[in-house]
Amino acid sequence: MYYVNVDQIRQRLDAIPAIVETLSVLSARWSGSLLEGMAQERALHLAIETVTDVGSFLIDGFIMRDASSYEDLVDIIAEENVLPEGLSAPLSELVKLRKPLVQNYYEWPRAELHPLSPKLPELLTGFKSAVEQYLERELR
Repeated sequence: MYYVNVDQIRQRLDAIPAIVETLSVLSARWSGSLLEGMAQERALHLAIETVTDVGSFLIDGFIMRDASSYEDLVDIIAEENVLPEGLSAPLSELVKLRKPLVQNYYEWPRAELHPLSPKLPELLTGFKSAVEQYLERELR
């Protein structure tokens, strides 16, 4: 029997709509201001943490193979059929931003809209839906 911390997964998935709204508004109205740049950084960071946290909970709860990196978390949940085709590559691209955002933040180009920002609302919504469907399938 698996112990899957569904409450913790749902708490993180519940953060997605606010991240989606923020990235949608920023992408539609981007002017490159410092405030927008900082908001984008935080939204991207929260998106990364949400994906990696949920991935970790799934890997631990369903006793999947251990991840060797943040990118590997996405690969594992894709291999385990949590994610539909086409979602893992952009999510891997997203989690690769963790180091630049968290460790090299002083080099981050704040005045630029990151190419993933306009795509993430759809990707994160798809991620949320895929995880919810996976939990429903596996925990019946």
